Amino acid sequence: MLLVKALVCNYQKDSVGICEKLRFGWQLVSDRREVLQKTYQVQVSCDPLFSQVIYDTQKVDSETSVAVELEGFVPMDATRYFVRVKVSDNAGQQSAYSEPLVVETAFEQGTKVWQASFITPDTQPGDADTSDARLLRKVFALDEKVIWARAYTSSLGLYEFFINGKRVGEDLFTPGWTAYHKRVLYQSYDIKDLLEVGDNCLASMVGNGWYKGVIGFECNKNNYGSQTAFFCQVELITESGKHQLLTTDSTWKWQYGPITFSELYDGETYDARKEQSGWDCPDFHEENWKDVEVLAQPTSVLRSQDGLPVRIIQNVEAREIIKTPKGETVIDFGQNLTGWVEFFVRGASGDEVVIRHAEVLDAQGNFYTENLRSAKQTVKYVLKGDGQGEVYHPHFSFQGFRYICIDAYPGKVEIKHFSARVIHSKMENTGTFFCSNSQLNQLQHNILWGLKGNFLDVPTDCPQRDERLGWTGDAQIFVGTACYLMQAFPFFTKWLRDLEADQRADGAVSNVVPNVIKDQGEIDGVIGSSFGSSAWGDAATIVPWTLYRYYGDVQILREQYISMQRWVEFIRSQATDGVIWEKNFSFGDWVALDAKEGSYFGATPTPLISTAFFALSTQILCKSARLLGKFEDERQYSDLYVNIRRAFQERFMKEEGIPVSRTQTSCIVPLVFDLLEAEQKKSTVELLCELLKEQDGHLNTGFVGTPYICKALSEQGKLEEAYALLLKQDYPSWLYQITQGATTIWEHWDGLKPDGSMWSPDMNSFNHYAYGAIGEWLYNVVAGLNIDESKPAFKHSIIRPRIGGDLHFVQASHLSPYGEVSTKWSVENQQVHLVVSIPANTTATVILDGVKIVQCEPAAKENHLEGNVARFELGSGTYTFFYELPMLKNT
Repeated sequence: MLLVKALVCNYQKDSVGICEKLRFGWQLVSDRREVLQKTYQVQVSCDPLFSQVIYDTQKVDSETSVAVELEGFVPMDATRYFVRVKVSDNAGQQSAYSEPLVVETAFEQGTKVWQASFITPDTQPGDADTSDARLLRKVFALDEKVIWARAYTSSLGLYEFFINGKRVGEDLFTPGWTAYHKRVLYQSYDIKDLLEVGDNCLASMVGNGWYKGVIGFECNKNNYGSQTAFFCQVELITESGKHQLLTTDSTWKWQYGPITFSELYDGETYDARKEQSGWDCPDFHEENWKDVEVLAQPTSVLRSQDGLPVRIIQNVEAREIIKTPKGETVIDFGQNLTGWVEFFVRGASGDEVVIRHAEVLDAQGNFYTENLRSAKQTVKYVLKGDGQGEVYHPHFSFQGFRYICIDAYPGKVEIKHFSARVIHSKMENTGTFFCSNSQLNQLQHNILWGLKGNFLDVPTDCPQRDERLGWTGDAQIFVGTACYLMQAFPFFTKWLRDLEADQRADGAVSNVVPNVIKDQGEIDGVIGSSFGSSAWGDAATIVPWTLYRYYGDVQILREQYISMQRWVEFIRSQATDGVIWEKNFSFGDWVALDAKEGSYFGATPTPLISTAFFALSTQILCKSARLLGKFEDERQYSDLYVNIRRAFQERFMKEEGIPVSRTQTSCIVPLVFDLLEAEQKKSTVELLCELLKEQDGHLNTGFVGTPYICKALSEQGKLEEAYALLLKQDYPSWLYQITQGATTIWEHWDGLKPDGSMWSPDMNSFNHYAYGAIGEWLYNVVAGLNIDESKPAFKHSIIRPRIGGDLHFVQASHLSPYGEVSTKWSVENQQVHLVVSIPANTTATVILDGVKIVQCEPAAKENHLEGNVARFELGSGTYTFFYELPMLKNT
């Protein structure tokens, strides 16, 4: 049996509005072992029955089933295609054709000219200072049935789109947050079934959002512009073949709506008494509506949506109602999350519901909002009072919260009337991890919910306070873990395009993407800068390289190569002798525990960190150049890397082979980045273990050191120390947060102290995913799922579970582009039972450390034992291993 499943285009299923080069992927399913694809054949048609095939690869001899480009196929704009694939394998079996995949290309500038304009309802004096949402509409007539219709919509601000009283699509917070001066996204919708013969109404509600609303540290408005706007171009074909074009222009009308206030940080006020029933329907009387203005906004910045839509992903029901010591009525949802609360209420006209949102309760059990800084996170609803009961949720604002405080509500507060909607970018879950330690399972849960809470169109640092910015340092730290947990390729691809768009002319990368902050003034006596920090700007190289490793798609390197190169050249231009990076502002080992009292900067010298990341980015650029056939670049950057590495050793290592700075991060970074010679590694790891003992086995690292500390230990033969560090339960540790009831990852190890007091409220997020980067180590080392960089995307897996930590069992899986790769191991009386599953069209090397006797079922064709390390070369299928580990305690 041989089947083709999970056919995708650009990592998505059945998408409308694909604007990039089309790349296809599929998975093979077989009931046999050691299956490899021998050939594939892809066909493209304009009809689902493939009655006329317009493109056919014929049989292609290739194992490739990831990021397959159709050579010579040039798709037309705004066209729907059906694609199918069949394969043969290395045993001569043939599959049937897959189920067809629907692919619809975008309407792209350059091949067609946009006829629509951006229109604004912000036509009154003082509108730059307003925060309401406004309604726009246009009626048009159709004299016959429509057989094909598409709407291409966008806005400056946020919008919801309606046709004939029905909301179009499920997407939220459209068109998303981008570097608006260079990229404004538009969405593509199939609207055929919403149109009727006769009069029709196109309508939109537009709010401030990231474009015009309050955003950034200084809480300024109008960061990108002072007028919201809507853009719409509808193209349709009627049953007689007539083409019709409808656009936003000066004939549209606008009026104020029931949303009287909406800001991302502060929440939303909705006065249901101001609703205009039927405003989005054709028979509505619009006599009092006002004329819009056409903006001189170039349509050349429009790009088809290239990320993932933001959606309501799941619901979380309220857990309990609490009466706090202060007498507040608080509802606990049991999970820190990002989204909004939907509630039911019945009352008289003018009655109000007022809800505030928070992440935690204070030591006394009262509602705590100080860590929100200036963000109000307040939702206010004014009832129309029709007696039927009213249901409401915000439209253009989201909140980060576990608890809500109900300041006003007519009648009795009942838990059944409140439900939380979890909102984030629509990503497929691809990773699972479960083990015998319940606290590690909760840690895995918290890591995943940290991702959910912060991957809302851009990878934000936190979802609750007056920040919510796409910090580059957080993103590069976490991207590997994100790729295990979710299908993250489109999400990060979109974000990287904005990174490049905001990149400075000299190659410096902004610290947040999209960039809305100015130079940050003085931080602990150091003049800050919004561009060019080491470990933050290195997202320009680390993120695309990580995406390539996990998804095997060289297109991301092609697209980002110039940006990567410009970043490395920026560093080189700033570096002393072109190799030691000691100039420029750098966050260093941000909020490390070895910082001086009252400081955010860790004790590790920033030149050491900066030069190490210079070496890493240069090495990544060198490898990328090799893959892209840029061999002169490869030679140049290979030489540069060698010079940086040598200079690092001379400047930052003592003669006795240890770092000049006696900090954990000073040891971790050069070990993980392979900047040391063998004897230096030995001395440095000994120092690292010594420094851990001085902290009673605890870390005291920050943003730079923490993601790598367990990796540094396990790679250098200190697995026991790595497990001991992971499983610490007292402060500071990952599991300390679990003992304090955390349901997401915190910004600070002691965000909530054992006595219930808080870290300083100026920077104390309880949903801050960066330290969740330990998740990658759980998959790599504890579960043993590793990528072979020479055959990325798990085309060849390195499966090497490292058993320890008194764990009795571990099971983990990752849905790679080729299919699910998984491990499951259990231990009893020094005997290990390991089950490994390898997807079709891939191979794996299984490495077992410290073994005495090994049995593999079925028997592996290639295996050997060197010392106490066993190695097996395996094809696809499921394999079971039984072996003895004498070094384990009896369990």
